[in-house]
Amino acid sequence: MAQILVVDDEPAICWGLKRLGEDLGCQVTTCGSAEAAIETARRVGPDVIVLDDRLPGMTGLEAIATLQEVAGEVPILLITAHGDLPTAVEAMQQNVFEYLVKPFGVEPMRQALQRALQSVREDPVPAATSPAATGGLVGQSVAMREIYRQVAMVAGSDVSVLLTGESGVGKELVARAIHQYSQRTGKPLVVVNAAALNPALVESELFGHVRGAFTGAVETQHGLLARAAGGTLFLDEVADIPLPIQVKLLRALEQQEILPVGGQHPMRSDFRLITATHKGLANLVQQGHFRHDLYFRLSGYEIKIPPLRERLDDLLPLTQYFLQELAKSSQREFYLTERAICELRCRHWPGNVRELRRVLEHAVVVARQGPIELEHLPPPSSAIEPAQQRATENRASRLASAAGHWALEQLESGDDCQRLREQLLEIVEPPLLEASYRKFQKQYVAASRALGMHRTTLRKKLADYGINNP
Repeated sequence: MAQILVVDDEPAICWGLKRLGEDLGCQVTTCGSAEAAIETARRVGPDVIVLDDRLPGMTGLEAIATLQEVAGEVPILLITAHGDLPTAVEAMQQNVFEYLVKPFGVEPMRQALQRALQSVREDPVPAATSPAATGGLVGQSVAMREIYRQVAMVAGSDVSVLLTGESGVGKELVARAIHQYSQRTGKPLVVVNAAALNPALVESELFGHVRGAFTGAVETQHGLLARAAGGTLFLDEVADIPLPIQVKLLRALEQQEILPVGGQHPMRSDFRLITATHKGLANLVQQGHFRHDLYFRLSGYEIKIPPLRERLDDLLPLTQYFLQELAKSSQREFYLTERAICELRCRHWPGNVRELRRVLEHAVVVARQGPIELEHLPPPSSAIEPAQQRATENRASRLASAAGHWALEQLESGDDCQRLREQLLEIVEPPLLEASYRKFQKQYVAASRALGMHRTTLRKKLADYGINNP
C-alpha cells in the first residue's frame, strides 16, 4: 500500500487530504510541522509528500532538501496560500512535482496525487537558474498565482510559449519573467513588436540582409533573430506577420537556421521564441490569415493572461506598486482614499493594467502630493471599446430580449403565472452558477465572490441543482 505524508498546520486540510488519500487506496500520515515531518519520513518512508509552504518553524521550501535526503527523490506536492513568482520558481528549482495554490478544489488535488503516485521514483528534471527579480509582475489573486505557477513550470524548458490576452494585461512582463527565470538568463532578450515593423522591410529586419541584397543595402546587417542567438526572442503581435514571412519564420524555427535576404548560405542560430497576441490565432487560422503549421509550432505551451476586470483582487497591489514607482520620480508620497479605491474597483478597465497606470499618472499630476481623492481621477475611458466588450454587450442584449419574449409567451399562454420570476430564475440560474464554478476551477470562494453571494449559498444552490456532488 502506497504511503502519503501530509504536512500542514491546518487540521481541516490534514483531515480532508487524509480522506482523499484513503479514497485512493493509500495509507496517510499527517504532521503539523516540517520538523515532525522529517522524523515521520524517516520512520514510514512515504511514497508521496504533500507539503504546505507556510509552517510554524521551518518552512516547507526549507524542508524540501532534508525531506528528499530522508525519503529519497519522492514526488512532493507543495501547497501554499501565499503564492508568488519567486516562490513558484524556487519550488520548481527544487524539483517539486506539483505546485498548488490554496484554495484548491478536491478534483485538482486528486489528479495531482494520482499523477504523483504513478510517477514514483522518476528521474528528476534539471533545475533552471534564477535571477534576482522580475520587476513589474504584480498580483496575488488566484488568477495571478496560477500565472506564476505556469511561468515557473515552463521557464526551465526551451518550448515555444504563446501568451494570449487583451492589450495591456502585461504579456511582455510575463515574457521577461520566463526569460529571467530560464537557463538563458544573462543572454540577450530581444523584444520585437511585429505590428511596428516596416511592412516593406519586415523580412530584412527579422532575418537580416547581405550587402547588395536590395537598393540601400550598402552593408551586411544581422537581423533580430540573429541578435537573439543564445537568448530569447519575444515577438509581440505575432498575428500581424505577413503570410510569406510566416513561411520563412517556420523554417527558421524548425531548422534553427536563418537565411538573410539575398544570402546563399543559412546561418545557425539557437534562440527561444516567445510570442504574444491579443487576437484569436485559431480563428485567423480558420480564416486563412495565419498558417496552421506555424500556429502549432508557436503554441507549444500557451499562457492565457486574464484581463484586470477578472482579477480585481490585484487592483490594490498594482496601485500601490505604481504609486511607489511614481513617488520615486517625483520625490513625493501618494495614497488613495477609500472613495478613490471604490471608484477604481467599479471601472471596466478596457485598457487593463496599462490603463490603470495612465489613470494613476493623471491623478498624481492633479493631486500633486498626499491623498488622491475621487475628483483627482480622470473620467472612465469611453473611447476604447474592445471587440470582446462589444460582443459581451451584444450577448447581454440578446439574452434580455429572449427573456422578454419568453415572459410574453408565458403571460399570453393563459397558464398559471404566479411563479413567473421564480421560473425564470430556475432556467437561467443553474447555467450561471455552473459557468462561474467551472471558470474558477471549482473554487467556491472565487466563484462566490464573482457572483456576489456567500460561498455557503453557492455550495447549497449547486447541490440543489445537482451541479456539484460534494
